[in-house]
Amino acid sequence: MFDLVLRHARIAGRGPATFDIGIAAGRIAEIAEKIAADGPDEHVGGRLVTPGFVETHIHLDKSCILDRCGSGEGTLQEAIAQVAAAKRDFTEEDVYARGRRTLEKAIVHGTARMRTHVEVDPRIGLRSFEAIRRLKRDYAWAIDLQICVFPQEGLLNDPGTDELLVAACEAGADLIGGCPYTDTDPHAQIARIFEIARRFDLDIDFHLDFDLDASRMDLEEVCRQTRAFRYGGRVAVGHVTKLSALPPDRLAETARRLADAGVAVTVLPATDLFLMGRDHDHNIPRGVTPAHRLVEQGVTCSLATNNVLNPFTPFGDCSLVRMANLYANIAQAGTPRELATCFDMVTTQPAKLMNLDDYGIVVGNPADLIVLDSSDAAMAVAEVAYPLLGIKRGRRSFSRGAPLLYPPH
Repeated sequence: MFDLVLRHARIAGRGPATFDIGIAAGRIAEIAEKIAADGPDEHVGGRLVTPGFVETHIHLDKSCILDRCGSGEGTLQEAIAQVAAAKRDFTEEDVYARGRRTLEKAIVHGTARMRTHVEVDPRIGLRSFEAIRRLKRDYAWAIDLQICVFPQEGLLNDPGTDELLVAACEAGADLIGGCPYTDTDPHAQIARIFEIARRFDLDIDFHLDFDLDASRMDLEEVCRQTRAFRYGGRVAVGHVTKLSALPPDRLAETARRLADAGVAVTVLPATDLFLMGRDHDHNIPRGVTPAHRLVEQGVTCSLATNNVLNPFTPFGDCSLVRMANLYANIAQAGTPRELATCFDMVTTQPAKLMNLDDYGIVVGNPADLIVLDSSDAAMAVAEVAYPLLGIKRGRRSFSRGAPLLYPPH
């Protein structure tokens, strides 16, 4: 007996054939061309069904604060300073309310798994961390949330931050991050983050190499330490905009180094496009790393949102399919194969980055599914297809009807 059967569904990665998907006890119980069963069902009309989108890099704690910041230059340094000033006044309830607003947007846009980065330092203490922990608990019915604590304003240069990071790890942070370019000794910060991660057996996710000067990259040190500590498959790096400035031969060489070390890459198209190249007054570089080229070399890559409505990114609706479309435009990725890779970078690739062993439309896996108003993964990216229905562990988490036209009679 099924709790729900999705009928006449196209499954991402299985071609044009349609299937019925039987759901029972919160899990996928059967996949077949036709399931003969009575009970609740949903006819999806040949639309694309995919596991929920996976968001690997977002900042719920500092979203929706444009009204508190007076940004004018649009640089990374200004954004860090603006948020540093604003967060002194953050309360736990304030972070919760803004994070909730952003999280709900992500849910209705089809995101079912998320990693959020949360700032920890003497200005904010653990207030943001506690607020996001509450969100994680309160919205577990719709989304699985990982909390990555990290030092946005430096670690070794910021007395008291190390102790707070350790306290957050002791209190149950899911993983730890770093921001090496904010310290005078980036390699020492990288070493300390690895040390804390190994102490608590946590994965690592760095903000890294966030400019366009490719003459020096901390990425090499991250790869070195990943290999030294046998941490392959447990380390990710975000932004790495320096890679966008590499010629093809050096990019290919770096891709091989990343793949060999087992370091994954998250590209953040909206933020990287907005902040990079501010010192140019014409012929402005895009500053977005060609993730689909790295995927071709065996690197695990994701596309993610990063910031929403703050000085780092003064826009955003948390739609990952829109982010994939934006990336495709920037990277000039327009073939069906390239568009399908863009879709993979908001689904299967980020699931691999986050080591989600139970991800995918497979019998026995959790029934975490979305129905897209499209019939094909590549076209879903090309058309920015809207999610019409979400199911989390077998239960409907959101729905919205397909658009209707009302021609005159």
